[in-house]
Amino acid sequence: MLSIKEITKQTGITVRTLRYYDEIKLLVPAGKTEGGHRLYGEKELKKLQEIQFLKMLGFSLKEIKEMLSDKTRDWQEGLQNQLQYVIKEKEKLAEIEKTLIGLMNGITIDGDVNLSEVQKMIHLYQGSYEERNAYRDQMFCEEEKVLLDLLPNMNSRDSDSLEWVLLLGQLKQHLDKDVTAPQVQKIIQRMYEKTIETFGDNDVFFNKLWAVRKSPEKSKKMGFYPIEDEVLDFFERAWQVFESKQK
Repeated sequence: MLSIKEITKQTGITVRTLRYYDEIKLLVPAGKTEGGHRLYGEKELKKLQEIQFLKMLGFSLKEIKEMLSDKTRDWQEGLQNQLQYVIKEKEKLAEIEKTLIGLMNGITIDGDVNLSEVQKMIHLYQGSYEERNAYRDQMFCEEEKVLLDLLPNMNSRDSDSLEWVLLLGQLKQHLDKDVTAPQVQKIIQRMYEKTIETFGDNDVFFNKLWAVRKSPEKSKKMGFYPIEDEVLDFFERAWQVFESKQK
């Protein structure tokens, strides 16, 4: 027989947890000493290992108690249900991860937490994925939809997306300057280079994309990250200056 302290030493489970398991009749000790101290045998130790394993799989203590006490329980069904639960939780965590990355990238662009933009993002990601895809199908042909997948993603940490985030953040820092300022034109030049690197010399696609980007309503339907009109207007005027010098 092992004392409660010896069980704790072997398993790392606290005395308080073992006492609680006893109180809820999940793991009742094999006996007690004359002084009232709990004692555990090999059977109880094995059951404790089963409890910890099932906890690791995400089952609640109530479910574990039912599973271990019901010898006729359908384990296949129980495990399948738990698998579906874990998959759904994994999907939720993946969405939360993307949103957190998007918010961090938003801070990089804005230099601070913009609560109004956070609210916009919440509404944006509450939108239906199917609805966004349907709108893309409506607006772009198959060849153009391939190019859409190459757009920077605010919820990603890939090098291309991060560079776009940094460039946009840098551009916003110069809104008080003239669009012809060297600092502004240097940023626009890199944006131009990245656009050509990504999409090639595809003016039809780029113009269609820009028309969507400039419309808050269309941008929302596409699932684009919200950008202030002031920034879009500044970018457009700076881009036009850059292009005029290329001719």
